[in-house]
Amino acid sequence: MKSDIHPESAEVTVTCSCGNSFTTHSTAMKDLSLDVCSACHPFYTGKQKMVDTAGRVDKFRQKYGMKK
Repeated sequence: MKSDIHPESAEVTVTCSCGNSFTTHSTAMKDLSLDVCSACHPFYTGKQKMVDTAGRVDKFRQKYGMKK
């Protein structure tokens, strides 16, 4: 590695809006705040909302008079 070409990094605390916090290294040099993290994101928690695509298709067909 070449010396003196890499940005300085420091250990920062990352805090989520759900209250979860962890430490990591960042070049931001200040504490960070997040809206969503792996502790509260629906993909990671398994609490995903399923979109009713069949209902949307039926609604579209009714609106424009299309038959199945």
